[in-house]
Amino acid sequence: MNRPGIDFLTVFALPPVAFVELAADLGAPSISLILEPLDCNPEGYAPYSLRTDRALRRDLVAVARDHGVTLALGEGLVVRPDRDVRDLYADDVAIMAELGVRCVNILSFDPDMARTFDQYALLAEMAGAAGIDSAIEFSRGRVSTPDLPTALAAWRHVGRSDCRILLDTMHLIRSGGTPADVAALAPGTIGYVQLCDVPLAPAHPIYFEEAAFSRLPPGEGELPLFDILMALRDDPAIGVEVPMRAVAEAGIGPRERAERALAPARALIDRVAAARLAA
Repeated sequence: MNRPGIDFLTVFALPPVAFVELAADLGAPSISLILEPLDCNPEGYAPYSLRTDRALRRDLVAVARDHGVTLALGEGLVVRPDRDVRDLYADDVAIMAELGVRCVNILSFDPDMARTFDQYALLAEMAGAAGIDSAIEFSRGRVSTPDLPTALAAWRHVGRSDCRILLDTMHLIRSGGTPADVAALAPGTIGYVQLCDVPLAPAHPIYFEEAAFSRLPPGEGELPLFDILMALRDDPAIGVEVPMRAVAEAGIGPRERAERALAPARALIDRVAAARLAA
Protein backbone atom coordinates (compact mmCIF):
# COMPACT_ATOMS: atom_id res chain seq x y z
CA MET A 1 0.00 0.00 0.00
CA ASN A 2 1.02 3.62 -0.42
CA ARG A 3 2.74 5.21 2.54
CA PRO A 4 0.67 7.83 4.35
CA GLY A 5 1.09 11.51 3.66
CA ILE A 6 -0.10 14.40 5.82
CA ASP A 7 -3.32 16.30 5.15
CA PHE A 8 -3.37 20.01 5.88
CA LEU A 9 -5.90 19.92 8.74
CA THR A 10 -3.36 17.93 10.74
CA VAL A 11 -1.07 20.99 10.81
CA PHE A 12 -3.82 23.68 10.57
CA ALA A 13 -2.32 26.99 9.28
CA LEU A 14 1.32 25.91 8.91
CA PRO A 15 2.60 27.77 5.80
CA PRO A 16 2.97 25.55 2.72
CA VAL A 17 6.76 25.65 2.26
CA ALA A 18 7.31 24.77 5.92
CA PHE A 19 4.64 22.08 5.56
CA VAL A 20 6.51 20.41 2.69
CA GLU A 21 9.76 20.60 4.63
CA LEU A 22 8.09 19.02 7.65
CA ALA A 23 6.63 16.22 5.53
CA ALA A 24 10.05 15.52 4.05
CA ASP A 25 11.69 15.51 7.48
CA LEU A 26 9.12 12.99 8.70
CA GLY A 27 9.43 10.78 5.62
CA ALA A 28 5.89 11.47 4.41
CA PRO A 29 5.62 11.20 0.61
CA SER A 30 2.80 13.68 0.13
CA ILE A 31 0.66 16.44 1.55
CA SER A 32 -2.73 17.95 0.88
CA LEU A 33 -3.05 21.70 0.67
CA ILE A 34 -5.51 24.57 0.60
CA LEU A 35 -4.79 27.82 -1.22
CA GLU A 36 -5.45 29.98 1.83
CA PRO A 37 -5.49 28.75 5.44
CA LEU A 38 -8.66 28.27 7.40
CA ASP A 39 -9.33 30.35 10.50
CA CYS A 40 -7.94 27.83 12.98
CA ASN A 41 -4.38 29.02 13.65
CA PRO A 42 -3.34 27.97 17.18
CA GLU A 43 0.35 28.62 16.49
CA GLY A 44 -0.31 32.15 15.22
CA TYR A 45 1.43 31.79 11.85
CA ALA A 46 1.44 34.74 9.47
CA PRO A 47 -1.34 34.44 6.88
CA TYR A 48 -0.48 33.30 3.38
CA SER A 49 -2.26 33.12 0.03
CA LEU A 50 -1.30 30.83 -2.81
CA ARG A 51 -3.96 32.66 -4.81
CA THR A 52 -2.21 36.02 -4.81
CA ASP A 53 1.44 35.30 -3.97
CA ARG A 54 3.21 34.13 -7.13
CA ALA A 55 6.58 34.00 -5.40
CA LEU A 56 5.14 31.65 -2.77
CA ARG A 57 3.80 29.42 -5.54
CA ARG A 58 7.24 29.28 -7.15
CA ASP A 59 8.85 28.50 -3.80
CA LEU A 60 6.32 25.76 -3.10
CA VAL A 61 6.88 24.09 -6.46
CA ALA A 62 10.65 24.22 -5.93
CA VAL A 63 10.64 22.88 -2.39
CA ALA A 64 8.24 20.07 -3.27
CA ARG A 65 10.44 19.09 -6.22
CA ASP A 66 13.67 19.30 -4.25
CA HIS A 67 12.31 17.25 -1.34
CA GLY A 68 10.38 14.72 -3.43
CA VAL A 69 7.06 15.53 -1.78
CA THR A 70 3.92 15.19 -3.89
CA LEU A 71 1.08 17.68 -3.64
CA ALA A 72 -1.41 14.85 -3.65
CA LEU A 73 -4.68 16.63 -2.93
CA GLY A 74 -6.00 20.15 -3.35
CA GLU A 75 -8.81 21.18 -1.02
CA GLY A 76 -11.33 24.01 -0.95
CA LEU A 77 -13.43 23.38 -4.08
CA VAL A 78 -16.89 23.46 -2.53
CA VAL A 79 -20.20 23.60 -4.38
CA ARG A 80 -22.24 26.48 -2.94
CA PRO A 81 -25.89 27.39 -3.39
CA ASP A 82 -26.64 29.83 -6.20
CA ARG A 83 -23.00 30.06 -7.32
CA ASP A 84 -21.53 28.41 -10.39
CA VAL A 85 -18.26 26.57 -9.90
CA ARG A 86 -16.97 27.96 -13.20
CA ASP A 87 -17.16 31.44 -11.72
CA LEU A 88 -15.88 30.42 -8.29
CA TYR A 89 -12.97 28.13 -9.10
CA ALA A 90 -11.57 28.65 -12.60
CA ASP A 91 -8.58 30.53 -11.18
CA ASP A 92 -8.13 28.08 -8.29
CA VAL A 93 -7.99 25.10 -10.62
CA ALA A 94 -5.42 26.88 -12.79
CA ILE A 95 -3.29 27.62 -9.71
CA MET A 96 -3.48 24.01 -8.55
CA ALA A 97 -2.37 22.88 -11.99
CA GLU A 98 0.53 25.34 -11.82
CA LEU A 99 1.52 23.87 -8.44
CA GLY A 100 1.38 20.30 -9.74
CA VAL A 101 -1.50 19.15 -7.56
CA ARG A 102 -2.45 15.58 -8.52
CA CYS A 103 -6.12 15.51 -7.45
CA VAL A 104 -8.72 17.97 -6.20
CA ASN A 105 -11.27 17.16 -3.53
CA ILE A 106 -14.80 18.27 -4.40
CA LEU A 107 -17.69 18.46 -1.96
CA SER A 108 -20.93 20.37 -1.57
CA PHE A 109 -22.61 22.78 0.82
CA ASP A 110 -25.60 22.99 -1.54
CA PRO A 111 -28.65 21.04 -0.28
CA ASP A 112 -29.96 20.61 -3.85
CA MET A 113 -28.78 17.14 -4.84
CA ALA A 114 -29.48 17.44 -8.57
CA ARG A 115 -27.69 20.76 -8.79
CA THR A 116 -24.80 19.42 -6.72
CA PHE A 117 -24.33 16.49 -9.09
CA ASP A 118 -24.28 18.82 -12.09
CA GLN A 119 -21.80 21.11 -10.38
CA TYR A 120 -19.59 18.12 -9.52
CA ALA A 121 -19.56 17.23 -13.20
CA LEU A 122 -18.48 20.76 -14.11
CA LEU A 123 -15.73 20.75 -11.46
CA ALA A 124 -14.46 17.39 -12.64
CA GLU A 125 -14.46 18.64 -16.22
CA MET A 126 -12.54 21.78 -15.21
CA ALA A 127 -9.97 19.73 -13.28
CA GLY A 128 -9.62 17.18 -16.06
CA ALA A 129 -9.02 19.90 -18.63
CA ALA A 130 -6.16 21.13 -16.42
CA GLY A 131 -4.69 17.63 -16.13
CA ILE A 132 -5.87 17.06 -12.55
CA ASP A 133 -7.89 14.15 -11.20
CA SER A 134 -10.88 14.79 -8.94
CA ALA A 135 -12.44 12.97 -5.99
CA ILE A 136 -15.94 13.35 -4.54
CA GLU A 137 -16.11 13.52 -0.74
CA PHE A 138 -19.20 12.52 1.22
CA SER A 139 -19.97 13.14 4.86
CA ARG A 140 -22.85 12.82 7.25
CA GLY A 141 -24.77 16.06 7.51
CA ARG A 142 -24.19 17.12 3.92
CA VAL A 143 -27.70 16.80 2.52
CA SER A 144 -26.66 16.42 -1.10
CA THR A 145 -23.84 13.87 -0.53
CA PRO A 146 -24.34 12.36 2.93
CA ASP A 147 -23.04 8.83 2.45
CA LEU A 148 -21.23 6.40 0.19
CA PRO A 149 -24.28 5.33 -1.88
CA THR A 150 -25.06 8.95 -2.72
CA ALA A 151 -21.42 9.64 -3.56
CA LEU A 152 -21.49 6.65 -5.90
CA ALA A 153 -24.58 8.06 -7.58
CA ALA A 154 -22.80 11.40 -8.00
CA TRP A 155 -19.73 9.62 -9.37
CA ARG A 156 -21.80 7.77 -11.93
CA HIS A 157 -23.46 11.05 -12.88
CA VAL A 158 -20.03 12.65 -13.45
CA GLY A 159 -18.98 9.65 -15.53
CA ARG A 160 -15.28 10.45 -15.92
CA SER A 161 -12.40 8.02 -15.53
CA ASP A 162 -10.32 10.74 -13.83
CA CYS A 163 -12.97 11.25 -11.12
CA ARG A 164 -13.24 8.88 -8.16
CA ILE A 165 -14.48 8.82 -4.56
CA LEU A 166 -12.61 10.26 -1.59
CA LEU A 167 -12.99 7.92 1.38
CA ASP A 168 -12.71 9.60 4.77
CA THR A 169 -12.73 6.91 7.46
CA MET A 170 -14.68 9.04 9.95
CA HIS A 171 -17.32 9.99 7.42
CA LEU A 172 -17.66 6.42 6.14
CA ILE A 173 -18.47 4.84 9.49
CA ARG A 174 -20.42 7.75 10.98
CA SER A 175 -22.67 7.84 7.89
CA GLY A 176 -23.52 4.15 8.28
CA GLY A 177 -20.95 2.67 5.92
CA THR A 178 -19.01 -0.51 6.63
CA PRO A 179 -15.85 -2.25 5.45
CA ALA A 180 -18.13 -4.64 3.54
CA ASP A 181 -19.47 -1.68 1.57
CA VAL A 182 -15.90 -0.78 0.63
CA ALA A 183 -15.13 -4.36 -0.37
CA ALA A 184 -18.15 -4.33 -2.69
CA LEU A 185 -16.84 -1.39 -4.71
CA ALA A 186 -15.49 -1.97 -8.17
CA PRO A 187 -11.77 -1.42 -8.72
CA GLY A 188 -11.05 2.13 -9.73
CA THR A 189 -13.67 3.65 -7.42
CA ILE A 190 -11.55 5.07 -4.57
CA GLY A 191 -9.04 7.75 -5.47
CA TYR A 192 -7.93 9.01 -2.05
CA VAL A 193 -8.23 7.95 1.59
CA GLN A 194 -8.25 10.33 4.54
CA LEU A 195 -7.23 8.28 7.55
CA CYS A 196 -8.16 9.13 11.12
CA ASP A 197 -9.82 7.61 14.16
CA VAL A 198 -12.74 8.72 16.33
CA PRO A 199 -15.13 7.09 18.78
CA LEU A 200 -18.08 5.33 17.19
CA ALA A 201 -20.45 7.69 19.00
CA PRO A 202 -20.01 11.42 18.35
CA ALA A 203 -17.74 13.18 20.81
CA HIS A 204 -19.26 16.60 20.07
CA PRO A 205 -22.83 17.77 19.54
CA ILE A 206 -21.83 19.48 16.27
CA TYR A 207 -20.56 16.92 13.77
CA PHE A 208 -18.39 19.28 11.74
CA GLU A 209 -16.81 20.75 14.88
CA GLU A 210 -15.46 17.29 15.64
CA ALA A 211 -14.53 16.59 12.03
CA ALA A 212 -12.57 19.82 11.61
CA PHE A 213 -10.91 20.09 15.01
CA SER A 214 -11.06 16.93 17.12
CA ARG A 215 -10.05 13.69 15.48
CA LEU A 216 -7.70 11.03 16.80
CA PRO A 217 -4.63 9.23 15.43
CA PRO A 218 -5.25 5.70 14.16
CA GLY A 219 -5.73 3.27 17.01
CA GLU A 220 -6.85 5.86 19.57
CA GLY A 221 -10.54 5.60 18.61
CA GLU A 222 -12.96 2.86 17.65
CA LEU A 223 -13.12 2.85 13.85
CA PRO A 224 -12.45 -0.49 12.09
CA LEU A 225 -9.49 0.95 10.24
CA PHE A 226 -7.73 -2.35 9.57
CA ASP A 227 -10.88 -3.81 8.03
CA ILE A 228 -11.49 -0.69 5.92
CA LEU A 229 -7.98 -0.76 4.47
CA MET A 230 -8.11 -4.51 3.94
CA ALA A 231 -11.35 -4.03 1.99
CA LEU A 232 -9.84 -1.58 -0.49
CA ARG A 233 -9.58 -2.92 -4.03
CA ASP A 234 -7.51 0.06 -5.16
CA ASP A 235 -4.15 1.46 -4.05
CA PRO A 236 -5.08 5.11 -3.51
CA ALA A 237 -3.02 7.90 -2.04
CA ILE A 238 -3.51 8.07 1.73
CA GLY A 239 -3.29 11.12 3.96
CA VAL A 240 -3.58 11.31 7.73
CA GLU A 241 -6.27 13.90 8.46
CA VAL A 242 -6.04 14.23 12.22
CA PRO A 243 -6.86 17.76 13.40
CA MET A 244 -6.28 18.07 17.16
CA ARG A 245 -7.03 21.65 18.12
CA ALA A 246 -7.03 21.06 21.87
CA VAL A 247 -3.62 19.40 21.62
CA ALA A 248 -2.30 22.30 19.54
CA GLU A 249 -3.70 24.85 21.99
CA ALA A 250 -1.88 22.99 24.77
CA GLY A 251 1.40 23.87 23.03
CA ILE A 252 2.04 20.66 21.07
CA GLY A 253 3.40 21.77 17.71
CA PRO A 254 2.68 20.51 14.19
CA ARG A 255 5.72 18.23 14.07
CA GLU A 256 4.70 16.37 17.20
CA ARG A 257 1.07 16.16 16.12
CA ALA A 258 2.01 14.89 12.66
CA GLU A 259 4.38 12.30 14.16
CA ARG A 260 1.64 11.16 16.53
CA ALA A 261 -0.64 10.56 13.53
CA LEU A 262 1.93 9.13 11.13
CA ALA A 263 3.51 6.49 13.38
CA PRO A 264 0.33 4.44 13.98
CA ALA A 265 -0.81 5.00 10.39
CA ARG A 266 2.42 3.47 9.13
CA ALA A 267 2.12 0.57 11.54
CA LEU A 268 -1.47 -0.02 10.43
CA ILE A 269 -0.54 0.02 6.74
CA ASP A 270 2.32 -2.41 7.43
CA ARG A 271 -0.16 -4.75 9.16
CA VAL A 272 -2.50 -4.57 6.17
CA ALA A 273 0.32 -5.22 3.73
CA ALA A 274 1.53 -8.22 5.75
CA ALA A 275 -2.01 -9.61 5.98
CA ARG A 276 -2.49 -9.29 2.25
CA LEU A 277 0.77 -11.08 1.56
CA ALA A 278 -0.20 -13.88 3.93
CA ALA A 279 -3.65 -14.31 2.43
